[in-house]
Amino acid sequence: MLAPKSLQLGAQAIKGLSRVSHFSKFVAPATIPCVQDGELYSTTATSSADGGNEEKEKISVTFVDKDGEETQIKVPIGMSMLEAAHQNDIELEGACEGSLACSTCHVIVMDVEHYNKLEEPTDEENDMLDLAFGLTETSRLGCQVIAKPELDGLRLALPAATRNFAVDGFKPKPH
Repeated sequence: MLAPKSLQLGAQAIKGLSRVSHFSKFVAPATIPCVQDGELYSTTATSSADGGNEEKEKISVTFVDKDGEETQIKVPIGMSMLEAAHQNDIELEGACEGSLACSTCHVIVMDVEHYNKLEEPTDEENDMLDLAFGLTETSRLGCQVIAKPELDGLRLALPAATRNFAVDGFKPKPH
């Protein structure tokens, strides 16, 4: 019982795609059946595109809380600051879970140079920022600030309060 030649070609194609795709680091290696010299065996397609250097895929971000305490974390490229804060137990609320329906993940970009490297806020983000407590010229929603290499060294201040309907002193837990 021989597997079709297409299985061999499929394995080669997947290996080739994993080398050129910038998304390959997010995909688990695939086990693929192959035929060689009439024998059926399996192979695993993996990517060597990242070269095993995890540090190049993360940026350094510092959160400064209302008391001035600083927490420096490493954030993967492509992750929102809201998500990164939740994964690192930083008290950034995010009541709407990043759906642009509140302003509770309001952050203040502390460096104008980093602020200018961000994408322009959308009309929806600006509408929500209008509701934010302590709005500044460099305010953004944490759910809309996405890690990219040029933001390495980003410093974000957390406002002293948020505008939410929760009771004072309530500390939300990430969903």
